Amino acid sequence: NQKDFSITQRFDFPTTYRRKNSLSVSQVLHTEIQQQVHRQEILLQAKLITLELIFLNKRAVELHRRLTNTSELVNDYQKKMIQGDAIVLDLNKAKLQWLNIRNDTSLNNHLIQANTTKLTELNGGIPLVVTDTIYPSEVALPEFSVLDSMIEANDPVLKIFQQEIEIMQRQLLVQKAMVLPKIETGYHAQGILGQSYQGVHTGITIPLWENKNKVNAARANLDFANANAEMQFVGYKLEKKGYYDKVVGRLNALREYHQMLLSISDTGLLNKALKMGQITMIQYFYEENFYYSSYDKYLQLELEYQQGIANLYKFQL
Repeated sequence: NQKDFSITQRFDFPTTYRRKNSLSVSQVLHTEIQQQVHRQEILLQAKLITLELIFLNKRAVELHRRLTNTSELVNDYQKKMIQGDAIVLDLNKAKLQWLNIRNDTSLNNHLIQANTTKLTELNGGIPLVVTDTIYPSEVALPEFSVLDSMIEANDPVLKIFQQEIEIMQRQLLVQKAMVLPKIETGYHAQGILGQSYQGVHTGITIPLWENKNKVNAARANLDFANANAEMQFVGYKLEKKGYYDKVVGRLNALREYHQMLLSISDTGLLNKALKMGQITMIQYFYEENFYYSSYDKYLQLELEYQQGIANLYKFQL
């Protein structure tokens, strides 16, 4: 009868441990960058909502002014109706205009409440109310090549693509190291024919087929990571270029609208012309709605410009 007892421990080649440690460090860094990207996405979402609230607050001020002006017009024509100086059709037009503005005001207030709720959710349930009517100061927009270099150097989204390639490279090195011989050591005891033998056990294991296809799979993953990173990188740059062109277009349109609105002035002159009988009620509302429509477009352009800037400079959040 033969009795054998052994306790052994197998170790990878020292190079393997060093490469596994480098892979682990790269994976931890990748996770940290992902957390940074997620944080920036939340901050960007909060900033976009805040900008929209500023837009809605500015619009609320304008709608209040319009509602006040139209209310005075309705009261004035009601008095004229009593005196016999106005017809009911003109009064009804004024009431309809007042009703439209009041509905716009109600809708605008609802949007303010909805966006405030969204902002509170992003703030962890802590109420956050935005009452500002002034946007952040306008930034000096550099040439796209300059801005693109800043984004490429600081944006964590682009760093993720680079980090994924580095992880695949290190995984390939680990798989290559796994084909190296493994060292085995331990304790071995044997009893046979009344004799006992015991001592240190050492050995070398050569993996012939164990990792045969793993190296090829790791190399394929690296090729895919390179191709995917290049595609994502190009797509991301094109997206930023789209934001940049949009911001430039909105800025030019804002300047044109600003000059136009200054020349048109407000409804003060229209009120005077209506009271003096120089224009009819139909002409009054036509000119007034034209001014309102132009001013609303100006406010919308302001919002789109500010949101485009926020998207371009997301990497600074």
